Amino acid sequence: MTRVEKIGNLFGVSGPFAGFLLSIYLLWGSYVTTRDIVILVVGYFLTCLGISIGFHRLFTHRSYETYRPIRYTLALLGTLAVQGPVITWVADHRKHHNFSDQEGDPHSPHVGHGVGLRGALRGLWHAHVGWLWADQGHADREKYAKDLLADRGMVWLSKLFLPLVGVSLLIPFAIGWAWGGTLGAGVQALFWGGVMRIFLLHHVTWSVNSVCHFFGRRRFRVKDESRNVWWLAPFSLGEAWHHNHHAFPSSAFHGLKPWEIDISGLIIRGMHALGLVWKVVRISPELQARKLITEER
Repeated sequence: MTRVEKIGNLFGVSGPFAGFLLSIYLLWGSYVTTRDIVILVVGYFLTCLGISIGFHRLFTHRSYETYRPIRYTLALLGTLAVQGPVITWVADHRKHHNFSDQEGDPHSPHVGHGVGLRGALRGLWHAHVGWLWADQGHADREKYAKDLLADRGMVWLSKLFLPLVGVSLLIPFAIGWAWGGTLGAGVQALFWGGVMRIFLLHHVTWSVNSVCHFFGRRRFRVKDESRNVWWLAPFSLGEAWHHNHHAFPSSAFHGLKPWEIDISGLIIRGMHALGLVWKVVRISPELQARKLITEER
């Protein structure tokens, strides 16, 4: 990783965190309106969807196929989540699956961090954000994302990542200004619908890397330490059924039991019913049963 990339990651992590600290003061002083919350929630949902059904289930695991305009729309929405260019994101995640919780995993909390409480805390820190500054572990895009490198549209979107970060902040500002009618309304919307949206989605996504490989429940035979974390599932639109996902990576649906609410999976089902997606990968109950461990733990 270059020095410029490390500095960029530093600002990408610390900037929204500073905004979070400021938000505590602003909430205390009631500097938030229903308008700001609506812009935040809608923006969060759309960009989280870009990560979940776009970057993750479509581009990384090819869990379904869809039309080119939908592919690029999902790639754009995922890029506006400010988690890195689509090609880099996909390459790192594919490498994570190849070496899950083994040497070579970009963000395992279990490898090379020592033992005991100190080792656990170091591992969780690394899996959550520390890996963003690590010199080792990041994926070779030529090796892990060759298919996306062959797509000129994906290459173009990846190269435009930094300008699109600006767009990700400009959109809530413009909506807030138009809706509220004042520059101050635009600035407030920029803060809540831009900075705070990015902060919240960053840490929900990173929690899948850290929390979902350390805490939670598991019921399938897998070679890694992935876990299902029910309370994180609604905020991640179903991504926190992470153990299910590691058991069946190509599945378009991460919630495999009726009560495992998977909002992204429900949206994929709806898109399939409308003819917008096809070749949707489903895991049969029989295949699930063959991979069950004796006792869920």
